[in-house]
Amino acid sequence: MARIRRSDIYASEREIAKSNISRRNKPNGFWSNLRTLIIFAIACVLAGVAAFELYLSSLSPIKNLEGFKPNIVTQFYSHDGEIIKTFTAYTSTKISFEDVPEDFKNALIATEDKNFYSHHGYDLSGLARSTIQNILAGHVVQGASTITQQLARILFLSNEKTFDRKIKEIIIAARIEKTISKDKILEMYMNNVYLGSGAYGVESAAETYFNKKLKNCTLPELALIAGLPQAPSVYSPFNNMDLAIQRRNQVLTRMYKMKYITEDQYNTAKEAKVHLTSVPRFYTTNKAPYFTDYVMKELEKLGFDETDISQGGYKIVTTLDYKTQEKLNEAILKNMRNYGLTRANQQAAVFSFSPLDGRILAYAGGKDYTQSQYDRVQAIRPAGSAFKPFVYAAALEHGITPNDLIEDAPITIGDWSPKNYSSKYKGKIPVYTALMVSSNVCAVRLIKEVGIRSVIQTARMLGITTPLEYDYTIALGSNGSKLFELTRAYGAFANGGYVVQPYAIERIETSRGKIVYRAPKTKVSRQLSLKTAAEMTAMLKTVITNGTGRAANIGVPCAGKTGTTDDYKDASFVGYTPHIVTGVWVGNDDNTTTRSIQGGTVPALIWRDVMKTATQKYGKVDFNYPEVKLIPSYLLKQNEQKAKTVEENLNDEKPATDAIPTTVAPATVKPAITPAEAVQNFKRQSQAAPVPTAPAETKAPTPIPMATPESVR
Repeated sequence: MARIRRSDIYASEREIAKSNISRRNKPNGFWSNLRTLIIFAIACVLAGVAAFELYLSSLSPIKNLEGFKPNIVTQFYSHDGEIIKTFTAYTSTKISFEDVPEDFKNALIATEDKNFYSHHGYDLSGLARSTIQNILAGHVVQGASTITQQLARILFLSNEKTFDRKIKEIIIAARIEKTISKDKILEMYMNNVYLGSGAYGVESAAETYFNKKLKNCTLPELALIAGLPQAPSVYSPFNNMDLAIQRRNQVLTRMYKMKYITEDQYNTAKEAKVHLTSVPRFYTTNKAPYFTDYVMKELEKLGFDETDISQGGYKIVTTLDYKTQEKLNEAILKNMRNYGLTRANQQAAVFSFSPLDGRILAYAGGKDYTQSQYDRVQAIRPAGSAFKPFVYAAALEHGITPNDLIEDAPITIGDWSPKNYSSKYKGKIPVYTALMVSSNVCAVRLIKEVGIRSVIQTARMLGITTPLEYDYTIALGSNGSKLFELTRAYGAFANGGYVVQPYAIERIETSRGKIVYRAPKTKVSRQLSLKTAAEMTAMLKTVITNGTGRAANIGVPCAGKTGTTDDYKDASFVGYTPHIVTGVWVGNDDNTTTRSIQGGTVPALIWRDVMKTATQKYGKVDFNYPEVKLIPSYLLKQNEQKAKTVEENLNDEKPATDAIPTTVAPATVKPAITPAEAVQNFKRQSQAAPVPTAPAETKAPTPIPMATPESVR
């Protein structure tokens, strides 16, 4: 046997190893190219970052930065050119860095920029990290702007969300860092940042929310203020206390994790109650505060946040009619004072819009914004008899006419026996009279006739979204509704049956005059027939001329309905002309009784004062509707009695069928008229048709609402 040498074995193993290495190093097409591409891309990014860092480090400082004041202002304009809100009108004193409590500095850094004292004005790694998270989430979940970048945006830039602006922001931030110290940057930021409710700067915020100097605020109060820059309106305790506390506790958590406060401080501050100032400062730069709050919400829906708006230098043209708004503010205070409604909980709300194009013309969510910022136009309160028109509209859609007679007499359904005001009843009256005098029992008879479901469907079609019980009591307005929706629904009676969506913003311009938003075509949907809208308007006119709403008469064609709930807790009046619909609510915030305030008193008087101003430019234009004849009650009763007599006489006579010749085929014989048919013939001859139809060639055109606001056409 040949002897195998150890050197030969080693040589063989070396050959196998070389073969394996050669096989492993052999390029594998696609994956090799992909790996090379990734490495190249990373190298390019790193090179780009390095070059950008080098460029930023070479930038020069900004001259006179410490004395710089932002001069870009965002303003809201009324439709008639009045400035109703100016955002950057400074009303607070500045605060020096040394006077700012250490807890507040720590809270702000922990929340807004934890690496503030270590970066050069920008954080590229943080920017990359937040970009990846936002891409994965599909929307913005994390910001990446440092405090220095935010200051750069406040002082020099607009709030357009573009890549170009972000690059400029980083460049300016780098120059700011070369110009002033970190402490000075923080001081300028704290004195210029917008913190909601008209407060610019941290000292102003402390006064606005707590009526204190910042140095006298407690740890939980400081944490609440420090949490506001991200979304001032959202986290404002005046607007949403729950969210404000939630945000404050997030700030406290960040402070605890970064060891700025102890565990005991954290637990105590987290449980602290928020004690706001009872009368927040009122800014004369806001002439329609409830309306501008509503505009802010519309802007948020369009993608603008409050920082964008307050510091973006925009010109925002709204739909508000300033003359009407001025009269509205005056009318609320005057009429409530005249009736002794002067306590803080005694409030009023008014909402006015155009049923033709949806423009909001006037808006007040309370009688005094300094006392309460709560918007009662959007509050859910029982409408009382102001809900009855939906019952009548459902009845008209089912074929009942304004001149049909209805029994105004006590009625019982199950264990419920509704009563009229003062328990007075009129017997048989026309349907239009029942609405005119606001008969409760007649409204109940109608809902019993057409069905609860039909009434609910009618209310829903006209835009009432609040819950409605499947119960006969809704005929009397027992369920709650928003004044905003109630007023919008009445617009369908004014414009031929269309529901028009109100809106508040006409257009938005940048500081350079570029239009970045223009109101689109108004949302319009047909929900009632022209006949029903015409008949409802004819009936609701009588409420003002002869019924419960006589105090609202303004001397021009108008229609409306009063509403008063049980125990006088809520009183309202909603009415309209061909061009304007206005709703008014008066009541107590604590849901207590107002003793004797009814829809036909204070609400009707406020409505009258507002509408006199709002309708001046339209003159005495009437509704463009087919004529609706409302027959006097006594004539209807006479006709009914005559019809009854005819029926009785016919019932006493026997038809002469024996005289028919037997040779005549029965099919050719005209049957004798029955008593019921005779009564129907008599009624058709004696009663005028409630809505006569004009010949096709002369028929009045259907009033179609304008689809586009006037400023856009």
